[in-house]
Amino acid sequence: MKRISLTTWIFIAMVVGIAWGNLHSSSAQQLTPVSNIFLRLIKSVLAPLLFGTLVAGIAESGSVKTMGRIGGKAILYFEIVTTIALFLGLGAVNLVRPGDGLTIERTGEAAKAAPPPTISSILEHTFPQSVIDAMAKGEVLPLVVFCFIFGAACTAAGAKAKPVVDFCSSLAEVMFKYTAYIMYLAPFAVGAALAATVGKSGLDVLIPLGKLVLTLFGSLIVFVLGVLLPIMLLCKIPVRRFYEAVKQPWILAFSTATSEAALPVALQNMERFGVPKHIVGFVLPTGYSLNLDGSTLYLSLASVFVAQAAGIELSWTQQLLMMLTLMLTSKGVAGVPRASLVILSGTLVQFNLPVEGVLLILGVDAVMDMARTSVNVLGNCLAAAVVARWEGVKFPKSPVLDQEPATLISAP
Repeated sequence: MKRISLTTWIFIAMVVGIAWGNLHSSSAQQLTPVSNIFLRLIKSVLAPLLFGTLVAGIAESGSVKTMGRIGGKAILYFEIVTTIALFLGLGAVNLVRPGDGLTIERTGEAAKAAPPPTISSILEHTFPQSVIDAMAKGEVLPLVVFCFIFGAACTAAGAKAKPVVDFCSSLAEVMFKYTAYIMYLAPFAVGAALAATVGKSGLDVLIPLGKLVLTLFGSLIVFVLGVLLPIMLLCKIPVRRFYEAVKQPWILAFSTATSEAALPVALQNMERFGVPKHIVGFVLPTGYSLNLDGSTLYLSLASVFVAQAAGIELSWTQQLLMMLTLMLTSKGVAGVPRASLVILSGTLVQFNLPVEGVLLILGVDAVMDMARTSVNVLGNCLAAAVVARWEGVKFPKSPVLDQEPATLISAP
């Protein structure tokens, strides 16, 4: 008998949770601790995961001096495109307002949280006075700043820092497994959260969630057609051949909701497409940490969705500060199942928004994860092609599967 995937179990749990909440509204409220346990475990991932992935990534390949010209161009492209994705998600969620009509109540200490932070408080708390304190409080920005500086110091230290970098790499791998174990509880958390939500608010609560999913899919389509396609045309990348090259890894990413499953095929196909090996071998793996177009768009949309559902109106200044936070914290965790949920929970804590919103989104996250992951892969493949064009590579017109890797024709 074929093993049932985690995504399928989540879908089953969604149906069971909705039915239970509708038929047994009183007992459904008692399932809240199940979802809260899962939420606490998700929050426990954030600090060690960010520390391990960011430090190891920066120490091994994050130095612009080491990466040279290609690394600088790749990072420039990554930041421009992901920033566009963030603002597109921000515009979509403010236009559609899918969170209106929901009610998210804070529980425990979360109900006593302070008002959203100001620019001055964000700047002050961006630089940590104690990294241990930042980890304990779940303060994401200070932890990211510490990791960047620490990683740069490891690079400068050279061979003497190798044991530290190896430890961080091992820590990241352990946290990947740790997160995978936690995700086994996701179906129970999804079922319990939806049962409690439907039991309290009725089936009408499903309408805003459906609007959230449709808003994300619509935004991703606009991003692909309105941003990625013009980039292809501007950089004179043959669209049809590019489609042939990315079709297989895109389908693999969409069906498995895992970017890593598509990486080997993407590397091979983009090299056959005409991207030189030394470029595709650097840009694609680096992009898996720094160029998560679909995930960054989703994070901007989901964070404001939670604020809308909680009845909290964020000013444009606060939303832009949130985008800056997401721009920093969405780096380096592409290998984690449902990594966006981890980052989203940390951002909600940072801006004093109810973390309970993650549980609500979790009910439809499996569907959204397939879409955003496939766009991540598509965006990274395009990034490799764009950097190759900037390096002077000309893509031939022969079929992808018959084409040998291109050579570097000229460099500016």
